[in-house]
Amino acid sequence: MDRESHGILREALHAYIDLMGKEAYFDAHDALEKAWYPLRKEKTPLGNLLRGLINGAVAFEHLKRAKPGAEERAKKIMGSFDRYAALCDKDIPEADLFAKACEKVTDLKVENGKVFDVLVS
Repeated sequence: MDRESHGILREALHAYIDLMGKEAYFDAHDALEKAWYPLRKEKTPLGNLLRGLINGAVAFEHLKRAKPGAEERAKKIMGSFDRYAALCDKDIPEADLFAKACEKVTDLKVENGKVFDVLVS
């Protein structure tokens, strides 16, 4: 990953984490798409993890809008995050920011435990 792409990724992840905390899920999705777009055709762990985080934001946007069928759409879309979250490891660029982003999505899943069948203590 070149220096410019690395900077774009770091900026996008910071924005994503901030926007997810503000419940600005659509904007969070949009922020990460800028980093994901150049990687979209490559089947790399980094691209797939970005796709999972983007879909995590989309799932919460569906819940926020609360239109009929939103919960089912959110569950289906969250499957992408669930599938790719394990790709977040110390060997990827900006691993600490990816970990925070994944933690944010996981925390929101717990808050919405009834929708995502998350065990809540």
